[in-house]
Amino acid sequence: MKIPKITIILPNYNSFLFIKKTINSVINQSYKNWKLIIVDDCSNEKTKSVLKKFSNHKKIKIFWLKKNKGAAYCRNFAIKKSKSKYFAFIDSDDVWKKQKLKKQINFMEKFNYNFTYTNYETFGKSLNYINPPNKINFEKFIHNTSIGTSTMIIASKVVKGINFTNTKICEDYIFKCKILKKVKYAYCLNQYLTKYRLRDNSLQSNPVKNFYWIWKINYIYNQLSFFQNCKSLFFITINSLKKYGLKI
Repeated sequence: MKIPKITIILPNYNSFLFIKKTINSVINQSYKNWKLIIVDDCSNEKTKSVLKKFSNHKKIKIFWLKKNKGAAYCRNFAIKKSKSKYFAFIDSDDVWKKQKLKKQINFMEKFNYNFTYTNYETFGKSLNYINPPNKINFEKFIHNTSIGTSTMIIASKVVKGINFTNTKICEDYIFKCKILKKVKYAYCLNQYLTKYRLRDNSLQSNPVKNFYWIWKINYIYNQLSFFQNCKSLFFITINSLKKYGLKI
């Protein structure tokens, strides 16, 4: 049986402290039919120096942007460069366990799922084990944003026509909402296959900004009423406090 190909998308900006470990976690996957697309978002020289060490790897393609465009642009750019059956996403400071791709793609192929995610561990700022719901639809997701971006695998036929929206933060929240409206349900593989780094200085670490942007996204893109938006933010906040403390 032919093993389906997967494209892994990695947007990168100034992650010289972490990016080597992230890339090596992809290279060391037991599943071998993958291509890694790194879009470097006009990083500093320290980061470029680390990336150049991987530039000759036959399964890795690095695109160097001459101007900083943001994570959404980088992901959309990489999606357009791929013709694989599946897409996976990994952030430049996260790490995959060795069996991540193999187990998750087998899970998707067995049950014919178009959108899956996994349990994950947090590390860095705090250590936690995150157990998302077994399946999530759009209505549940706007109350519980437990799908970690670095845990997702999505069928390319579903991603077609859907882009990350270029908001300052939370661009992955909009993307997941759009996908869930299209596929109805995403399904969880209940294994801890991704390690998600929590940092004090990350773009997502300010709860007030996160609160503002999710409110705005819900109002503009998800077209929630005032009451629905309040309910969404309330439950997202409660669920986030359970997972990360003050991180939404």
